[in-house]
Parts: sequence; C-alpha cells; structure tokens
Amino acid sequence: MKKTFLITLISFIGFAQNNPNPGYWQQHVDYKMDVKMDVKNYQYNGTQEIVYTNNSADTLRKVYYHLFPNAFQPGSAMDLRLQTISDPDKRMVRKFKVAEKEVTESRIKNLKPNEIGYLNISNFKQDGQIAATKVVGTVLEVTLAEAILPKSKTTFSLTFEGQVPLQVRRSGRNSEENVALSMAQWYPKLAEYDFEGWHADPYIGREFHGVWGNFDVKLTIDKDYTVGGTGYLQNKNEIGHGYQDKDVVVKYPKKTKELTWHFVAPNVHDFTWAADNEYIHDVLIGENDVELHFLYKNKAENLDNWKKMQPKTAELLAFFNKNVGPYPYKQYSVIQGGDGGMEYGMCTLITGNRSFGSLVGVTAHEMAHSWFQFVLATNESKHEWMDEGFTSFISDLAMNEIMPPKEKEDNIFESAYRNYVYLANSGKEQPLSTHADRYDYNMGYSIGAYSKGEVFLTQLGYLIGSENLMKTLKRYYHDYKLTHPTPNDIKRSAERVSGANLDWYLVDWTQTTNTIDYAIKGLEENNGKTTLTLERKGRMPMPIDLLVVYEDGSKETFYIPNTLMRFEKENPYTDIKRTVLKGWDWAFPTYSVEIPKTKSSIKAIVIDPSGLMADVKKDDNIYEKK
Repeated sequence: MKKTFLITLISFIGFAQNNPNPGYWQQHVDYKMDVKMDVKNYQYNGTQEIVYTNNSADTLRKVYYHLFPNAFQPGSAMDLRLQTISDPDKRMVRKFKVAEKEVTESRIKNLKPNEIGYLNISNFKQDGQIAATKVVGTVLEVTLAEAILPKSKTTFSLTFEGQVPLQVRRSGRNSEENVALSMAQWYPKLAEYDFEGWHADPYIGREFHGVWGNFDVKLTIDKDYTVGGTGYLQNKNEIGHGYQDKDVVVKYPKKTKELTWHFVAPNVHDFTWAADNEYIHDVLIGENDVELHFLYKNKAENLDNWKKMQPKTAELLAFFNKNVGPYPYKQYSVIQGGDGGMEYGMCTLITGNRSFGSLVGVTAHEMAHSWFQFVLATNESKHEWMDEGFTSFISDLAMNEIMPPKEKEDNIFESAYRNYVYLANSGKEQPLSTHADRYDYNMGYSIGAYSKGEVFLTQLGYLIGSENLMKTLKRYYHDYKLTHPTPNDIKRSAERVSGANLDWYLVDWTQTTNTIDYAIKGLEENNGKTTLTLERKGRMPMPIDLLVVYEDGSKETFYIPNTLMRFEKENPYTDIKRTVLKGWDWAFPTYSVEIPKTKSSIKAIVIDPSGLMADVKKDDNIYEKK
C-alpha cells in the first residue's frame, strides 16, 4: 500500500495547478493529525500540524479556519437560520401542535450540553511562535505571528478537542439508522484563499470550498469499531476489519482495547470518516483496479439490496470514467451514515434503509460528485449549480444506462425541466449567481442548484449539439481537474470544442432570471406559400429548431440561428430535410419564416421538438390544424 500511495502521489504532482488559465495558482496544505475518539461520550481530541504553501503573489497576515461543529449549538447562525427561513430543511426541524396550531422548531434549539457539537482550539502556533486567535461562530480568525510572504511556506500547529453532536445535518452521532459516528466536517479546516481572496464563510448548512492538499491522519478508536472514509489505510494488516490482504489473519494482543488507524490521502480538499461497531465491510475491485469499499449496518432486511448494489457501483465507476474522465484515486467508499446522501473525498455517506432502486440512485448521484466536486473543485458556496447540476446530469445519464426504465423516456431530464419551469413561474427564483447562503427559500436554492444547473448542460446540448456537449465535459475535466474551475471555464471549454460564442448564454442563464419564452404568433397564406410569424416573449434569446409536419405525412425542419452565437449547429434530425435560415437578432421581437406550401397542407408546427429548450410557457409553441 505504501508503494501504491507513493506512485499515486507522484502522479498527482504532475496534475498540481494544471489549469490552462494564464497566471492560475492555488494554495496548498499538508495536514498531519493524530486523533483519539471516545465512543462512550462522543468526544475526541487531537493535534494538528499544517504546512501551508502560499502560492499567491500576496503577503498574508491572517488566516482563517472552519470550525463546523460549532454550528450545532443553540443560538448559532445555523439555529437562527432554521428559525427564520420559511421552508427549513425537514431533517433539521421537528413539528408539533400547540393549541391546534402547527409549530416548526429547530432541532438545534434545545440540544443539551452533552448533545451539542463543538470544536475548541488551543495552543495555536506558527513556526513555534504563539499566534493570536479569535473564534467567531464557526470561524477561527488567526492573526499571524509572522506574515506569510508570496511563494513561501509556514507551519501551523494546534491542539483541538471536540464533541460530536446528535445527528442533525450531515455530521453527527447516533443517526436515525443508528450509525454511531458520521464524522464529516469534524476537524479544524483551513479556509480557502484564491484569486478572489479569503472564503471564510460561516456554516449554516450549505456546501463547501477547500484547499487542495495531502492528509496524514492517525485515528485511535475502540477496537470493535470499523472505520471507512477518505484515503488509503496504511496499516491494514494490523487493523483487519476487512481491509487486510487476502489470507492474512489479524490477531490483536489480548489487552488491546483500541486500535490506531493510519490513513493517507493525496491531493484532496477534505477528509471524512464514519465508524460503527456493526458495520459489514465488503470490497469489490472496479475498473482500473479501484477498490470499491461498502460499509453498512448488519440489518437483515437491507443486506440483499446492499449486496446487489455493489456491482452496479462498479458499472457507475466505468460509466463516469468513460463519459467524463478517469477517476484519479485508487479507492472509493460507499458508507451508511449521515442523513441522506452527501459527497466527501473518496467516499460518500448515505442512508441505507432504502429500496434497491433508491440505493443505486443515491449512490450514482453522490459518486458522480467525485468527478464534479472532488476532482473539479468549484466553489460550491458561490457556484453550487456547477456541482449539483452537472452531477445530476451525469448521474441521470448513468442511471438510464445501468438501470433503464421499463418504458423508454423521450427526455430523461424531464423532471429537471419541470422543476425549473415551476420555479421560473413561481416568482421566487433568484439568479444562480446568488451565494448559496443567501437564498430566500430552500426550494429556490434546491431547484436552482440541481434542476436549473442540470438544464444548463442539457440545454447547452440543444445549442451546440449533443456530441459537442459530451466532448465539452471531457475537455472541461481534462483541462481543469484537481484545480478550482469557475463558470467561465465550463463556458470556454464549450467554446473551444464547438466554436460557438456562448458568453450570452452563461450571463442570461446564471446571472439573471431572464426566461425563454417563444410563441407561434400566426400563419398567413400568400401566393401558395405560408408565412409563419414567431414571437420572442421572454428576454433570453435562443436559436430555434422548427418542425413542420404536412398533411401528406412528410416533414421538414427549419433552423434559425441566434446571431449572438456566430454558430450553426449540425442537423440533429439527419433523416429530415433541414433549411438553415438567416439569424434572428435579439432586438427584433418577431421573426418570419416562409414555408413553401399552402396553409391547408400544414398539419402541425412545433418549436423545439426535442424539448431541450427550457421555454417556460410551452402552450403557444405548437400549431395544430383544427
């Protein structure tokens, strides 16, 4: 295993800061942590050392750490957010009636001292010198003893003690499925500093942004607990618990009460683990010799589903490798834990009491995050749609491949379109450029990030063609893996692949709430020909695919380019005659198409027969002869 880790680390060095943007840089951290967990009182303590490399051109006089467990305390920002938002996450509140009135109450509000989460820091030093620290909610502010000069390194050391909260959101103890420890966001995590400056966001329940680095973690815990998570176990033949090499029999000295697990994880931006004394641990070797680990509760009614899900996970790995790019690590763990499904470095925590289809589905989504959040590490706090939306897109494609529906769907992304159209017409939509913490409604965040983000890609396929879309994903992954891409980077990848100009698309779709709304305004016959008038009602311009069906059963299509694109899409309907018309400029609210047949010979006309253009009011997109 040590040899494997060394080879993997060397291969990662070639990837470091491999980003085509001129002048790109990213910070780097090397973590060493030694942690001891008390499984009786759910408290832990440890030491941490970080070698921090400042690759920027800036002199840093302060640094910031995330202390995520502090969110799980009465009166915290997360607690208050639950009490003030109109549609709080159902997992994080309880409902009851008072005098026939239904009351919604934050589950954090009444946590007792032995149920809260906390992370206390002491003895903070920089290169051996004491540095001043200040805790503000879930953020530790550090005034450095010495400024960190550009292109230089420094070493931070600290001692920490924490308590695992009752399971409320993502991390916690004693989940509803009785998993003992779901250890996500559990350690002092250095905040990201990039071209935009510091990203020391308080934690109120949304997503994350982290610094690329290497982790070396030693975890001491009760010997009966099986651990799974991020990284490669270095002492597997001493630990056992299903990690040992074939034919190795692991025996502990009689007096052994605890084991120290030693993990290393190269070039990740997160370290997560889970532990339980009833886990079953299975291993399956997937494509490219990636070890797939499965850790789940020994519950009779779920065993069959967890066994059947494992080869499907191997199929998912192969699908994502083929359609996005090679997974760069040598292990991935699917672990029962948490409160739903959440992605982490080299692993996911998912709830496990599910039907087979649901179990495969949540694994598909969370595993796909490894490509879009843990290899393409966008800032999810600012660009949540890039991760959630792109993950939804590729996992929907994967599920359609490995578990196709009984009846073939014309548009496997239909639910994403339906959700987006509902949001767009609700009056509650905010632009996708909204910070994840600033949405007025959880509904607006969820539909925006997942559904509108997914439609960004499916509709991009409508703009440049499905083949170019899939080439774009591969180009994007190849060019920006193991860095921190931004929205402009996916746009530029698509432009490089297709040759289209797409800045208008990125701006309108992600930075505004402009909608697409086209209509068939009327048909007039003149000298044996028919003039069709189209109208653009929405602010957002699009190219138009138009299908005309004649009474004799023949069909033809017309393609109206969007002049902003400076691009002509290849014919997606190769078995139907197509006529390419002059472009439709945004300043013109209407556009006329001359159809070389009489009005009486036209049976139907359809704007966008593919359904991939997200028109928010489709009733006027079809003409049918009465």
